Amino acid sequence: MDEYVVTYKQLKAMLAQHDVQLFDVRNPEEFQAGHIPDSVNIPLGDLEKSLKLSPEQFQLIFKVEAPGKDDNNIVLHCQRGIRGSKALEIAHRLGFSRARHFKGGYSEWALHEVK
Repeated sequence: MDEYVVTYKQLKAMLAQHDVQLFDVRNPEEFQAGHIPDSVNIPLGDLEKSLKLSPEQFQLIFKVEAPGKDDNNIVLHCQRGIRGSKALEIAHRLGFSRARHFKGGYSEWALHEVK
């Protein structure tokens, strides 16, 4: 499963290059309390139905382009990795086979970024 894990350094590089579709699967309250820049909040319980939306519906709801099943820059994350891992299973089951997750989640991000 390590091939599907993104490290903090890799995520920083992807964000710097604007080459990431970053989805935060935590609850809205957690997201509002702090989140990784450019991440889009799709709570884990809504992820499956959200990934099944048409590209037009997805963009209308989330204000970003819908991820494509062959995209290699989809990264899912949560607080510490448990929900992110479940989100990755959902994405892979729906055909987003190149999706990955930031295992350290917002907790690891905050250790490096939040002063």
